[in-house]
Amino acid sequence: MNNYETLLVGKKDWIGTITMNRPDRLNAMTSTMLVELAQAFRQVDADPEVRVVILTGAGDAFSSGADLRDSAQALDKREEEAPVRQERRDAIPAVVEEMRVVSKPIIASIGGVAVGGGMTISLHCDIRIASEKARFGAVFARIGIIPEFGSTYTLSRIVGIAKACELVFTARIFGAAEANEIGLLNQLVPADELKQATQEMASNIAKLPPFAIQMAKRGLYQGLDTDIRTQMKFETMGLDACFRSADHAEAVRAFLEKREPKFEAR
Repeated sequence: MNNYETLLVGKKDWIGTITMNRPDRLNAMTSTMLVELAQAFRQVDADPEVRVVILTGAGDAFSSGADLRDSAQALDKREEEAPVRQERRDAIPAVVEEMRVVSKPIIASIGGVAVGGGMTISLHCDIRIASEKARFGAVFARIGIIPEFGSTYTLSRIVGIAKACELVFTARIFGAAEANEIGLLNQLVPADELKQATQEMASNIAKLPPFAIQMAKRGLYQGLDTDIRTQMKFETMGLDACFRSADHAEAVRAFLEKREPKFEAR
């Protein structure tokens, strides 16, 4: 699956993996990486052999955020500043849009530094698992900008508005233990157990009926911005679709026959 300059993209056992692959730069995000991330998420979502997606980084980092060399080059060449920044402005919303419409669960596997855009892109993952060596920070104010990757929407919904304000206004780096304490993480594990913990989570999800998981994900996110009556209507529609699915029939048969089910995502 890998035809990318800045990413490694692969799949195995129903699990797709997108690895930001610039370890010498702590997986700092260039405009090229942003474009490729949007493409990669679109690719894995369209692949019927992928039921769960893992986003991670090569080497010791998840991502250190934007590669400031892009901005530095623009500042050194004023005539190029607008095109470079416009390219980044266009690329970030494209990544966010692709991640938000991915129908399959996305797990962030965070082994090291995840600051700036490295932290905020992880907020669009459905589940975040980090090693005890991970470090986080909404450090945008340090370089005179505001948070990006839609994090002014996502961060307060995950950790609460007061904590979000603190993290953004202080621009401080904080450890994995605090990230876990404030609800930024789903799971905190020793560094040498991160890969195994991520794979176990992904495998457990991949074993379940894909259609039902995808419908549940859609409902959960829709529920963030609507009312209970609208959600009840969605659940009625979703349940009806699930009851008519081949996966539901297979789950019932497998239960009665005391065997492992074989789901087909339909």
